[in-house]
Amino acid sequence: MRGEIVIVGGGAGGLELASKLGRKLGPSKVFLVDSRLYHIWKPSLHEVAAGTLDIHQEGLSYQMLAHDNGFSFVYGALTGLDAAARRLTIGPIRTPQDEEVLPERTLEFGSLVIAVGSTSNYFGVPGAKEYTISLNATEDAERFRLQLLKLLARADARKPVEPDAGVDIVIIGGGATGVELAAELREASAVYTTYGFQHLKPQQDVRITLLEGAPRILAPLPERVSNAALKLLNERGIKVVNECRVTGIGPDQVSDKNGNVYPSDLCVWAAGIRAPEFLATLGLPLAKGGQIEVDGFLRVKDAPGLYAMGDCAACVDADGKMVPPRAQAAHQQADYLLDTFLRQQRGKAAPAKPYAYKDYGSLVSFGQTTTVGSLMGSLKGLSWFVEGFFARMMYVSLHLMHHAAVLGSVRTGVLALARFLIKRSTPQVKLH
Repeated sequence: MRGEIVIVGGGAGGLELASKLGRKLGPSKVFLVDSRLYHIWKPSLHEVAAGTLDIHQEGLSYQMLAHDNGFSFVYGALTGLDAAARRLTIGPIRTPQDEEVLPERTLEFGSLVIAVGSTSNYFGVPGAKEYTISLNATEDAERFRLQLLKLLARADARKPVEPDAGVDIVIIGGGATGVELAAELREASAVYTTYGFQHLKPQQDVRITLLEGAPRILAPLPERVSNAALKLLNERGIKVVNECRVTGIGPDQVSDKNGNVYPSDLCVWAAGIRAPEFLATLGLPLAKGGQIEVDGFLRVKDAPGLYAMGDCAACVDADGKMVPPRAQAAHQQADYLLDTFLRQQRGKAAPAKPYAYKDYGSLVSFGQTTTVGSLMGSLKGLSWFVEGFFARMMYVSLHLMHHAAVLGSVRTGVLALARFLIKRSTPQVKLH
């Protein structure tokens, strides 16, 4: 197989790039490689974990997207790269019973974009990898949801004879992922009784603790946003502990440097990310954090024809600052590379200006009705605090824009989002 442009990684940025290029160039020229069959908008993973969103409501088939957008989909994980020969190796696909579905394959390319995202950084904390769940993919969210279901069922069964029976959930990391998961879990717990857990009192018996190492949650965001978020969490009965340095995690508890112990039936790690470790096997230049080093044009250093984008790329912007690993950066980089490749196809010169990151602000969801955040103005350093219905609609619009990008039109995105909102109009929890 050979693709003129091969994109490895079907996250938000990689999939948007493949979809937009495919609609322009067609399946013989554009290939997308991913180790999974379905794409989900990553900010939705906390909802899947809480059980308020069924993966089948939100998951989009890469094969369907390839058909509709005009790119070719290759199912499998990147396992090897020969940059000089412009050839990559795609690992085999096997069933849980170890039966081979697809063999190892090779794929030649003219240009290669690596967009494999990030994974959890455990910072050497003992027990973190063994006893926590990180919400990096749909299988992580589903594993959390199923474990929560079992714990709720056991607590409900014990409740008549053990008045203190309940479920202790500890979330380590007070960034957007941790805060949104805490809020979503509390919203979900309010309707658990409709699913057969008649003995549990959700506010009292589903005990949620959020641990953050910094002096405040949502530390990268303006203090007003952080304070508003803390107020919303407190109103929902969620315990927040700031300046908490976790030193050890066991099967049923979390310990910090001050000797405090937090009971934990279910623990989520949301305290940091790093580039996937397999990147170190590809022979490409890496930064200290394991990301692929790229120049201002997103080109991999000393590797002609290779590009990297998103969380896995170490890109320094025009101000000399590292571009943050945020979804909006990946979206912007996808559009930048779209222009780059379309220019190449038309025989035109590459963009004269390097990629420049633009911060449009951040929004944090607190369930199905409430959002807080900040919006960046056109003047440097100027931002607006937003909350309530207006902020919620803006948060939803981000989902709309992503759907429009990967489904082919604003109209298609609007229809998809309308179905999405209708499904969520009545609170429900998936516990089967």
